[in-house]
Amino acid sequence: MTSSLRTEPDQATPDEEKSRSGWRGLPTLGVERFSGLYLMALLVLIYSFWIPDTFLTSTTIRSIASDQAIIAILALALIVPLAAGAFDLSVAAQLGFSVALIAWLQGHGWNAVLSVVVTVLTGAAIGAVNGMIVTRLHVSSFIATLGMSSILLAGAFWITNGRTIVSGFSAQFLEAGRKQPFGIPLPVFYLLGVALILWYVLEYTPIGRYFYASGANPVASRLAGLQVDRLIFQSLVISGGLAALAGVILTAKLGVASPDVGSPYLLPAFSAAFLGSTQIRPGRVNVLGTLVAVYLLAIGVKGLELGGSPPYVDDLFNGVALITAVALAARTSRRT
Repeated sequence: MTSSLRTEPDQATPDEEKSRSGWRGLPTLGVERFSGLYLMALLVLIYSFWIPDTFLTSTTIRSIASDQAIIAILALALIVPLAAGAFDLSVAAQLGFSVALIAWLQGHGWNAVLSVVVTVLTGAAIGAVNGMIVTRLHVSSFIATLGMSSILLAGAFWITNGRTIVSGFSAQFLEAGRKQPFGIPLPVFYLLGVALILWYVLEYTPIGRYFYASGANPVASRLAGLQVDRLIFQSLVISGGLAALAGVILTAKLGVASPDVGSPYLLPAFSAAFLGSTQIRPGRVNVLGTLVAVYLLAIGVKGLELGGSPPYVDDLFNGVALITAVALAARTSRRT
């Protein structure tokens, strides 16, 4: 999946004008760009009539907002290398390794703040290793990060001795994951901070434009003077750091550390990243579209679960969403 750069023609053809203006000159209401928001509203309406006693509650809203904050940060970690033209399949394993690492550090008496800093920097360092393998050894990012995910999973089991860690966390650390100012879980605020910074970097800074240019056409970017390998390296470092941050927040929220906690997060994160590339800014991965996709998928799954669907509906829903999202993204990319 690579990002696409779009150029507007000097004069639109009649068919293009018709598609923009809608049927008989009526506005299209941005259906192509905002279809996820419309579908989200439709799902909320359906579930509100179907299961109002369980779906329309503050508990459900807080649960969706808090639980999906981790997936959203992981999906945002994914879109940076995707924008630059690389895959990072190690983000979920990076999350799991970070959970194990910060639990081990605090269990051995490390200060909460210092353990968070070390864990996030370790994640960035692992991202740098990914970047070196891809850019120096010329290994496909798909293969390199897939191999790294296996190494990180082994590392998580080694650190925890294969056991779930349920003690050793400082009260300060747990409060940072469980506190709810204004009734809103703190992980939601962390997500908003990460999303705001990443949105600004990708949309309004030179490096963001360089990422998109590199992903859209690496050959032309090299000819234009961009150091594509350096951009891919930087994108994987950012991805590793954000994935580690997601692991830190998850640990503070749950207060436990399991060595295999990261694996279930990979599919939802990829589904959101690819589906997000069809929203807001169709044809390229983007922060706002990714957030829309995360909560669209979350609302869809949560409603089905509350309606009595079997436990496997989560994986089924996300799998179908991923296939559909990739197909839609490819279609949008071809059109642009």
